[in-house]
Amino acid sequence: MSNFRVELKKVVDDSYDVQIGRNLIPELVGDLTGGLVGNIHKFAVITDSNVEPLYGKPIYEQLIQAGVQAELFVFPAGEKSKVRETKEMLEDAMLAKEFRRDCCVVAVGGGVVSDLAGFVAGTFGRGVPFVNYATTLLAAADASIGGKTAVDTKLATNLIGLIYQPKKVYVDIDAWKTLPKEHLINGMAETIKHACLADYEFFQYIEGHVDEILQCQPEVCEYISEKNCNVKYQVVMKDEKEKSLREILNLGHTVGRAIETVSDYRLLHGEALSIGMVAQVNLGCKLGFLTEEERQRVIALQKKVGLPVEIPSYINREELIQKLYTDKKVRDGKLRFVFQKGIGDVMTFGEDVYARPVAEEEIRDIILQM
Repeated sequence: MSNFRVELKKVVDDSYDVQIGRNLIPELVGDLTGGLVGNIHKFAVITDSNVEPLYGKPIYEQLIQAGVQAELFVFPAGEKSKVRETKEMLEDAMLAKEFRRDCCVVAVGGGVVSDLAGFVAGTFGRGVPFVNYATTLLAAADASIGGKTAVDTKLATNLIGLIYQPKKVYVDIDAWKTLPKEHLINGMAETIKHACLADYEFFQYIEGHVDEILQCQPEVCEYISEKNCNVKYQVVMKDEKEKSLREILNLGHTVGRAIETVSDYRLLHGEALSIGMVAQVNLGCKLGFLTEEERQRVIALQKKVGLPVEIPSYINREELIQKLYTDKKVRDGKLRFVFQKGIGDVMTFGEDVYARPVAEEEIRDIILQM
């Protein structure tokens, strides 16, 4: 009998830049052809059917004009596409076009695109480099930092995936002007969430600049993009693999993700998150984690932005309650919630413990009252 030890200790630097600006396609193409991803000259541009004509195809065409190989891979827009079957389709399409390990994935679009394309990049050829070109406020707020990639299944949300960091992220504020108003409003949910969990002054700023944000005024949009990035960076820097602190970024998501799924995605992610945030502040207020005035203030801001704050009548409440158990924070079959502490902070429930077990009856009462 013998024992052979495989020593594989190593230090990895996954640092990358987030560039916030306007009309960043020339920057993207210049970086990709200028060595950002090493000596790679083959690019898989992955986008959805909504973004393809606006940004996917122009990026693909400019890469071709720059003298490199590129192919465009498009899947149907919407959260319903964030499943294993779409990932398989993209992988097979890339293999059919003779993509191998000597390629780079370029994710162009919102959160669904970055989640799917990042997951493809992390597993294709056991890992190829990728970059994110974020075209929505939601993606800028939620998907630009952290490297989370995943797909959804009927049994769980975001549990099948990996943390895989991009080489660079581009946040193109000009793209926000092409968004339907409902999608711009949708993106504000993650922005408000970030303010609620980490930055009271940011919350005040949003309260005073809602009109300017929804009008896509450049200086205001750059400011909220930088704030979103900073809040998320401060968390991810300390807990990249979501062992403890990073759970706070799931504020409002326990009910939010469940209601998004139960609605059969009639609700956009931000709309569902907004309702989840209301459930969170309602229960948090009942438990003494924030005052009645603070509860009302959070809800009032979401209303002011145009986000929903009530559960639609078509949602089956009992089905919603049971769907909560597919949340990734569930431990030993028990529901766990992240709660904000007032506005601009989060509750802690022990050393490195940021989620509190919640009895089904506690949240049932809140949901039935909404």
